[in-house]
Amino acid sequence: MGLFDGLNISASGLTADRLWLNVIANNIANANTTRTPQGGPYRREEVVLNQVPMSSFSSALSNAMNNNSTSSLSGGGVVVGGIVQDPSPFKVVYDPTSPNAVNGYVQMPNVNIATEMVDMLTAQQAYQANVSAFNAGKSMDSLAITKL
Repeated sequence: MGLFDGLNISASGLTADRLWLNVIANNIANANTTRTPQGGPYRREEVVLNQVPMSSFSSALSNAMNNNSTSSLSGGGVVVGGIVQDPSPFKVVYDPTSPNAVNGYVQMPNVNIATEMVDMLTAQQAYQANVSAFNAGKSMDSLAITKL
């Protein structure tokens, strides 16, 4: 495992968490958008995160035994797999005065503010955990370099 692999893993988490928070903010901002350029109400978006696999311990051990310094544990962390739309149904509200009403009913976005707030708190805590891990790794790397 390289000296900066831990920092790279935490940095990948920070990047993913920032995008997650941006998507949540976009969902909240569009909670009342009944007409989008595609037509119809805004559809809630979700971030899909994928794990970046690490190479196995046995391959890292065999590389170390063969003094192959170019191959070590690599990968780890997280990568954004994509942003997908939530397939849950739209809310229907009776509002005959709305220009988007059909027979007096308006389709509203499938955004639930309470759900978005819980997701936001989760994303903030994940971001803080990655900041803490990054800072701890930075301190350990700095200490290891000064002790060499």
